[in-house]
Amino acid sequence: MGWLSVAVLRGYALAGPVMMLLYPLYASIIAIESADKEDDQQWLTYWVLYSVVSLLEMAAGPVIAWIPFYSTTKLVIASWLVLPQFRGGIILYEKFVSPYLNAATGQTDQKLTHSQRKVLGSISPDAQASVAAYIKENGPGSFDELMRRETANMHDEKVAEEKKHDGYSSSDPE
Repeated sequence: MGWLSVAVLRGYALAGPVMMLLYPLYASIIAIESADKEDDQQWLTYWVLYSVVSLLEMAAGPVIAWIPFYSTTKLVIASWLVLPQFRGGIILYEKFVSPYLNAATGQTDQKLTHSQRKVLGSISPDAQASVAAYIKENGPGSFDELMRRETANMHDEKVAEEKKHDGYSSSDPE
């Protein structure tokens, strides 16, 4: 039984650095390489929170040493922030940081949908600036409506082209 408890304790000691440093480092590198901006927000928020907690731990180290289950609680919270199933960093950003930031800068809080973020992540920076200006001027709902209209137009053009193509192929003599 002695070797099992040693293995569990060593595994627990490794869980913190792996969950709080190694996996976030790996995921941050992947986020940098991806076109999606939502994962950038997730990992930037995580690293800001990690830095704040690290600074607080350095300043209040002797006090924190007396808090029961502090390491376990910190590991659970870090897991919530890190694991993509929970999206803890984005939740904290949207609930606490964004409203205060928008109030401080005087900007309106216009949230983009997942599909809007996906479209913005797949186009050039110049096009992103144009879309951002359109959304700021007309609101996110108008961007959705514009995307629906363009999708419908593209579908109608494709159907018309297919009918035109089918008309030529059926009347061609063999």
